[in-house]
Amino acid sequence: MGLDALLEAFLAVLNGGSFLYLMTGVLLGLTFGVIPGLGGTTALALLIPVTYTLNPLNAMYLAGGVMGATSFGGSISAILLNTPGTAPNAATTFDGYPLARQGKAGLAIGAAATASALGGLIGLFTLLLFIPVAREVVLSFGSSEFFLLTVLGLAAIAVSVKGKLLRGLIAACIGLLIAFTGANQFTGDTRFTGGIDYLWDGIPLVPALTGLFAISQMIELALKGGSVAEEGGTGEALKMKITGVGAGILSVFRHWTVLLRGSIIGTVIGAVPGLGGTVAAFLSYSSTAQTAKDRDTFGTGNIKGVIAPESANNAKDGGSLIPTVAFGIPGSAETAIFLAILVLHGMEPGPTILLQHEKEVYGLIVALTVSAVAASVIGLLLSRVLVLITRIDVNIVVPVVVLLSLTGVYVLEGRMADVLLAVAMGIFGYLMIRFDYPRLTLVIAFVLGETAERSFHQVRLISDGEVFGYMVGRPISIILMVAIVITFLLPTMRSVLGRRERMRG
Repeated sequence: MGLDALLEAFLAVLNGGSFLYLMTGVLLGLTFGVIPGLGGTTALALLIPVTYTLNPLNAMYLAGGVMGATSFGGSISAILLNTPGTAPNAATTFDGYPLARQGKAGLAIGAAATASALGGLIGLFTLLLFIPVAREVVLSFGSSEFFLLTVLGLAAIAVSVKGKLLRGLIAACIGLLIAFTGANQFTGDTRFTGGIDYLWDGIPLVPALTGLFAISQMIELALKGGSVAEEGGTGEALKMKITGVGAGILSVFRHWTVLLRGSIIGTVIGAVPGLGGTVAAFLSYSSTAQTAKDRDTFGTGNIKGVIAPESANNAKDGGSLIPTVAFGIPGSAETAIFLAILVLHGMEPGPTILLQHEKEVYGLIVALTVSAVAASVIGLLLSRVLVLITRIDVNIVVPVVVLLSLTGVYVLEGRMADVLLAVAMGIFGYLMIRFDYPRLTLVIAFVLGETAERSFHQVRLISDGEVFGYMVGRPISIILMVAIVITFLLPTMRSVLGRRERMRG
């Protein structure tokens, strides 16, 4: 029955009108993804009144086109300008931008496009297999598992900072302080607000990350001057960048284990409500960097540092649809907006949605699949033009990116305070760059902090204070605790193995 609906949805895409809606969504997703500070959440929010006039299936194609294309769109600006178009693309900047600085932007774009497309396909294929058992799996994750999953993410970054452990811990503590700003969800007490009403609801993610990455990078570029790419001959060097696209595509197949691991992480993290693409991308990057033999080259232009987060970022779309469609629990900010589109068209999320709206659900799956591939193909076709961005004078780039970033931040909620927050975080981010403090640890602690605190309080209430005893009584919690211990032991295990290899040598 499911295969028939899937085939019918694919055939419907060939219809001129449906294909037009899908490609419109792809182009919108790419555009909103490339522009820092906007992203798929803003695009979908702006499309809600538009979809009201469409039939449900075409609304799915339009929304799916946006969701499937935004991730790769954000990677373009992340690679070329070190300015992530969307929050999850921040992980791509760590190796994508150094590659662009080395004149290998085409290599990075080719790898990002291919990893995004294949990651999306793997994530959606997993979703198709997962739909029959979605209810059991989603219900098996309780507060205990959410808490341990966030601890696992924090553990991964705690051991990933090479040579800057103390600075990394300081940055992580600052990230947690930022995450804990505002009213305590359980006691109602306000923390770190300084009497400012705006901070009562906490520090919003999009303005903070836009400032931390987009604005801070523009400050650095403005003070340095010149062009985005390092100086060099524009003739032969530019030709190398363009021809490097093919090498970037091949690199994904050469590092297929990185692609597969990133896709699995993205799908699993996407299926956990509240975590989303940012956690998936950073966790995929951290796990790849920790297990790679050439881990010391990460952050300096390792192509695996592009493949890992991009595959996870697109794969999370398939995973995030599991709790969204099955229970009405959004797995990410984008799916939260998408949930409103479902309800607007009379599709009440829940276990019966596949029975009552099977055509629309499979139509969405097809839209996400086609859009992930189409966005990558369009991006590759335009790579010759996109690479030229690295040669633009910073006096042109800086004001344009800052204007678009701050406009995107303001459009999201219509609050001037968000713009001021983005500027403040931009100055703080530049100081972190200037004094060599890792922004990665701060970002992950910020993203995971709220989930960790909420889940811990819930476990404490459920268990009457016997937190550990409650956790060891749940099989998935035990698996996660073992994974946390292994993560902390990895550096010691590597150093022991390294000494043995040197002794043998």
